[in-house]
Amino acid sequence: MQSQALHMMILLLIFLVLLIIHTCAAAAAQEVYYPKAKPGCKEKCGGVLIPYPFGIGGTDCYLDDWFEIECSNQSSKPFLKRAQLEVLNISIGGTLEAMLGTLEVNSPVTFFCNGNGSSKMANLTDSPFVYSQDKNRFTAVSCGFLATMESADFVVGGCRSVCYNQSSAYCDIGINCCQTTIPPYLTMMSLSILYKGENRNADCDNYAFLVDKDWFDRSSAHAVKRRSHVPVVLEWNIINSTSSFALFGSHVTENLDSYFYNYYSYSDVPFCNIYTFDSNNRSALYCFCREGFVGNPYLLQTCQDIDECIIGHDRCGPHSHCVNIPGSFLCHDKKKTKLIVIIGLGAGLGLLLLLIGAWWGYRFLKKRHTMKRREMFFKRNGGLLLEKQLSSGEVNVEKIKLFKSKELEKSTDNFNTDRILGQGGQGTVYKGMLTDGRIVAVKKSKIVDESQLSDFINEVVILSQINHRNVVQLLGCCLETEVPILVYEFIPNGNLSQYIHEQNEEFPLTWEVRLRIAMEVAGALSYLHVSAAFPIYHRDIKSTNILLDAKYRAKIADFGTSRSVAIDQTHLTTLVHGTFGYLDPEYFQSSQFTEKSDVYSFGVVLVELLTGQKPISFRRSQEEGKSLATYFITSMQLDRLFEILDAEVVKGGSKADIILVANLARRCLNLSGRKRPTMREVTAELEGIQMSEKTSNGGQNYEEVEYVRTDPIEPWDVASSSTGTGPGLDGGPSSLHEIPLLPYKSW
Repeated sequence: MQSQALHMMILLLIFLVLLIIHTCAAAAAQEVYYPKAKPGCKEKCGGVLIPYPFGIGGTDCYLDDWFEIECSNQSSKPFLKRAQLEVLNISIGGTLEAMLGTLEVNSPVTFFCNGNGSSKMANLTDSPFVYSQDKNRFTAVSCGFLATMESADFVVGGCRSVCYNQSSAYCDIGINCCQTTIPPYLTMMSLSILYKGENRNADCDNYAFLVDKDWFDRSSAHAVKRRSHVPVVLEWNIINSTSSFALFGSHVTENLDSYFYNYYSYSDVPFCNIYTFDSNNRSALYCFCREGFVGNPYLLQTCQDIDECIIGHDRCGPHSHCVNIPGSFLCHDKKKTKLIVIIGLGAGLGLLLLLIGAWWGYRFLKKRHTMKRREMFFKRNGGLLLEKQLSSGEVNVEKIKLFKSKELEKSTDNFNTDRILGQGGQGTVYKGMLTDGRIVAVKKSKIVDESQLSDFINEVVILSQINHRNVVQLLGCCLETEVPILVYEFIPNGNLSQYIHEQNEEFPLTWEVRLRIAMEVAGALSYLHVSAAFPIYHRDIKSTNILLDAKYRAKIADFGTSRSVAIDQTHLTTLVHGTFGYLDPEYFQSSQFTEKSDVYSFGVVLVELLTGQKPISFRRSQEEGKSLATYFITSMQLDRLFEILDAEVVKGGSKADIILVANLARRCLNLSGRKRPTMREVTAELEGIQMSEKTSNGGQNYEEVEYVRTDPIEPWDVASSSTGTGPGLDGGPSSLHEIPLLPYKSW
């Protein structure tokens, strides 16, 4: 590791030396930026640069109506508004090599399918635009026919090619297609093909177009057939000399000698020249930045100096170095600059060493600070206590792992928001992948209660020992962070509540599936209450805490609020904590949680499976009761059970089995905990019902089954009550190990 760092340091030193030498040879290598459009006007539309005299927006942004560019928000394509041509590129010219400004637009391809065909291109008469003679070529794809160009009812050009069946022939040899130039200063044009009685092709294989010759050289005539438009180059200028003088004032000159003198003089102020370009003495105005400067001269703002020393490094030869000046450059003897180079090189090396030392010092201090923080968090979060229990031999070490914070950061892509499976007031659950390829759920809590850390460690040890196929497995934890991080097995198919209360065509909750899920949950709770090393009360059984794995088997999750008790204990005395609609009324009144409190919550889940309704609903009337438990018991007392059942239950289950399950749910919801069955009894009854379904040919008649007689149960509406009797009720959990694992959907 140290050798790699040293190697990187040497490379960095060499790079800095070369950078200093290059800096001494040239001042900077950055591209000079200059404004293209008027201040306050858009410079681009759909990636196309719009320089003045063209413009987008108000009348101040362009010279006149012909130069107005329309930029549609829907298509994001610039259009020459008055000519309605799509603009592909704009050049302002302004150099001796390219004096004329050009405009590249999209022009249609003319297809001739039947009869003598003709098509007109954009009419640019009285505009500042003409079709470029040098940059465009008239092209016709046909054979044996004459393709012509017409302007103002006069034929101004055309071509004809010979026929050959080889479709890959090139246009420049006159086989199957032909090309020719166009006249200068052309502003309007129509394209035609004269058939003269020959067989006419009805497949649109004959077509003609005007095209940018450079673009066409990179393409082919056959490629054009798949296009409706091709690029065409227009030349533009400012043709109204009167308005030109008014707009540009003293910058305009009509004297050619003065033009060349001004062009080569070193000044950053642009100037303009009037140029006569045809036999009719039509004139146009062109503006320039002088040699050695760059910018948009039509804005009449200061042109930017070009650094000639960067453009050409060998301008001054091997024994001199180049110095840029406005509009030009000077060559200085290198001997006079050696001292400056040595001083600069020494200062650069010193600065480099200082920066390297500061960087290494910062890395060392940061690493040391991070290690101290991890050690502090590990001790504060009960890491020493957990290590003591793991080393005692009483705990199965293979079933619990202490994860490193770096490992969990890497597995969750530094807790990327895209990895979030679920979140709430107590914490956030992320999807992660361990180094061995296992997919896990990583729960990062938001709060910590230091007074409950020892209980939290005990809970981690106990829950990690749980080995039941219908209980979400706790794989381990990380104690090096500010708040502990728990790692669970990943359950991909969401929670039971989603399948009960939302339509899901991929996995419908049939009667058989509902009965199986109820039996799996009951079996898991029976295991926690009776068969675990220490009895464990879940304390927050609800449909959102019942997850479905890849095979849609039920798994109980969210053991953040669970508590283990000694074998000889019968209840826990604790602050009230739970979820409205599932909360045991007896627990709410006495703050004593027993295994029968989990039975009551399971009864609510069982009623959810039967009715498909939510545990709390304000849509139900006051008489029916806001809570599902009250509504269900009242409906059974009024002999209206089958009116509130879910359609899938009625369709798939026999009346006898449905009534047996309903009576079981009613017993679980008894207000007196002593009169409720144990989870072992619930499991046995559900297994018996499931076995009878498999062996029987049909359900019993409804009239042949009687309700299980129980003592009268008064309706109790939890929606009208509150559990806000202490911390951890509405505002959060009362201890660290009461932070629930949030239910999540498949990622």
